[in-house]
Amino acid sequence: MDFFELIKKRYSVRSYKSDRVEKEKLDKILEAARLAPTAANRQPFRILVIETEGQREALLRVYRQEWFVAAPLVLCVCGVEAEAWVRNHDGKSYMDVDAAIVMDHMVLAATALGLGTCWIGAFNPDAAREVFNLPAGVDPIVMTPLGYPDDSPRPKRRKPLEDLLKFQRW
Repeated sequence: MDFFELIKKRYSVRSYKSDRVEKEKLDKILEAARLAPTAANRQPFRILVIETEGQREALLRVYRQEWFVAAPLVLCVCGVEAEAWVRNHDGKSYMDVDAAIVMDHMVLAATALGLGTCWIGAFNPDAAREVFNLPAGVDPIVMTPLGYPDDSPRPKRRKPLEDLLKFQRW
């Protein structure tokens, strides 16, 4: 599949089949994450791979949507602050940026393999820390269910490109 077709094909899946994700496909998705660019190539992230079976109630504490636990897997990208590159001029950590790049690589890889995902940032981070037993200094940044879609994409609503661009100066 052409890269631009892939970008158009990706959508936020909110209905999943219970079919298991094949290990070979999961491995490819996780390898796409490993190869993602990060600031100074620090790779300040860890990926939790969570099977939803038997963990429905705990996962619903993290994100209260039934479709979230319908997929067979949930992936959670966590940032490790001590490993993140920090910009000298203002002290900005790139941990969140790196985590977003990693998630985007996984989302696109999943789409290419016929799987569905949905970026989730509106979860309860305190519940995530508890449910996933995260140590101090490790922050849950973004997560997604991972499974086979049981719905169809709706038309994407996006702003016109000219509304998003500035050239040379603001």
